Amino acid sequence: MKIEQQLTAAIVEALNELYDVQHAEGQIQLQKTRPEFEGHLTLVVFPFLRASHKGPEQTAQEIGQWLADRHGALVTRYNAVKGFLNLTIAAEAWCEMLKNIDETEDFGIVKSTAESPLVMIEYSSPNTNKPLHLGHVRNNLLGWALAQTVAACGNCVVKTNIVNDRGIHICKSMLAWQKYGHGETPESSGKKGDHLVGDYYVCFDKHYREEVRELKARFEAEGMEAEAAKERAEKEAPLMKEAREMLRKWEQGDAEVRALWEKMNGWVYAGFDESYKALGVGFDKIYYESQTYLDGKKKVMEGLEKGLFERHEDGSVWADLTGEGLDQKLLIRSDGTSVYMTQDIGTAAQRFADYPIDKMVYVVGNEQNYHFQVLSILLDRLGFEWGKSLVHFSYGMVELPNGKMKSREGTVVDADDLMAGMIEQARKTMDEAGKTADMTEDERREVARIVGMGALKYFLLKVDARKNMMFNPEESIDFNGNTGPFIQYTYARIRSILRKSGDEATSELAENVDLSTKEEALVQKLAEFPAVVQQAGKDYSPSTIANYCYELTKEYNQFYHDFSILREEDAAKRAFRLVLSRNVAKVVRLGMGLLGIEMPERM
Repeated sequence: MKIEQQLTAAIVEALNELYDVQHAEGQIQLQKTRPEFEGHLTLVVFPFLRASHKGPEQTAQEIGQWLADRHGALVTRYNAVKGFLNLTIAAEAWCEMLKNIDETEDFGIVKSTAESPLVMIEYSSPNTNKPLHLGHVRNNLLGWALAQTVAACGNCVVKTNIVNDRGIHICKSMLAWQKYGHGETPESSGKKGDHLVGDYYVCFDKHYREEVRELKARFEAEGMEAEAAKERAEKEAPLMKEAREMLRKWEQGDAEVRALWEKMNGWVYAGFDESYKALGVGFDKIYYESQTYLDGKKKVMEGLEKGLFERHEDGSVWADLTGEGLDQKLLIRSDGTSVYMTQDIGTAAQRFADYPIDKMVYVVGNEQNYHFQVLSILLDRLGFEWGKSLVHFSYGMVELPNGKMKSREGTVVDADDLMAGMIEQARKTMDEAGKTADMTEDERREVARIVGMGALKYFLLKVDARKNMMFNPEESIDFNGNTGPFIQYTYARIRSILRKSGDEATSELAENVDLSTKEEALVQKLAEFPAVVQQAGKDYSPSTIANYCYELTKEYNQFYHDFSILREEDAAKRAFRLVLSRNVAKVVRLGMGLLGIEMPERM
């Protein structure tokens, strides 16, 4: 039984005997004692003043004295500060707690059962007209970490991806390749397929801008005002007209356009697979917009027949959301083509048919807040049970020192280049620090990969997802401070200690060990891990786990600095410290594992 549970049972007994309070479990508030006061756990006594008919400090004193008298093996000392009772837990209880942690292989992780709720989590959602970039990296890492965390809370989880493989943006890349590609392929160019297709998206924009510039100048020379000239030029630019015509042909099933689309998308998917593997993320089910948008149009038309939506004079179909305090939302254009909202409705229909979803979570940036507010209303109207309760895991953007990223201008931080650069920087930092001298070249490469990727992942995951963040790769590689490499180095240090301890690494705890306050605090910190995981899952907050891992490793390093482990002469203390170290490593590995971050055995 956890210490909090033992203490709660004892407090219930005290309240019953002292003040005749029945069924007090729900009123008991235990929290970690603030650093400036003596104690481990603090009881808030205000809820019991009506029953005690006494002041808060006197009530706290009476409860504390009763606990010390009746449960001295659990509570050794107490002090009352106004309405707060600070309790010092016996060393034997912390030893027993550490023993329980040590005996539980997946401490803090709750396994799902056949009756567990099914949570579907969608993330990544790339377009097939460009490679993954820094924004996608944050999305994928958040989605993966969120899925791992929600699963660790005892839920069944299905990880899904919706690939935006159709639309005007895809046609832009296809048209540019047709006009300017001269048959170039990933094999002939030596480029990853997603990079090659992305280059033609940028190429389209370059030629389109030039056309707009020339048309705008001509219209202005004819006497048109600048803003109107620009708007007309953008509509009449030949390239954009051709791209729109290509989209219409695609939706009509034109064989030549479809063949080109399949070929270029195939290049992109091969590139995506490489990037996902390097990131360490994956999916249980991938949906494609090209396979869901027709279902979406069908659902919209069904809704139209039921009077849920309305058709305008030009043939377009709209949802009137003014009753919900919003505006009208376009669902099908006048030319019959669909919009993103239609595709999301179609994807939802397919998912609902494929899985008994209890909760749907969309990992999408905060620029889409309105979109998901509308989607929730529309899905609820259409009868999806989880529509109204869908969760938009809305996260902030990753910003660069020189401004926002623009993929059509080619000013993005490419995901593949970013990962390669982080690994290279990790290798350079490790070599300069002399940490790789006794490793083989293969070991150096593998450790550099683990550290570089760990630095990247931790830097992006430690920040509250709702906030915008500035990306700083140099800062993330630091081996000191709140970074991935700091946590990884602490883990590797512990593993080194355990290797050096030989047979003692598997030692068991002795009874009646005289513990320091730092050792007790470390066990208490370890014991918090299950609650941290549950809170992170409840709040959809991977950063909660990231920062817990940092706080745990920081406390361990302070302990390591102040106390001997292998040189400790007292055998009981040495054994305790080895078991403590072993379990700090275990919990750090479990916590960082939920974030998708690997732990190196050596650094």
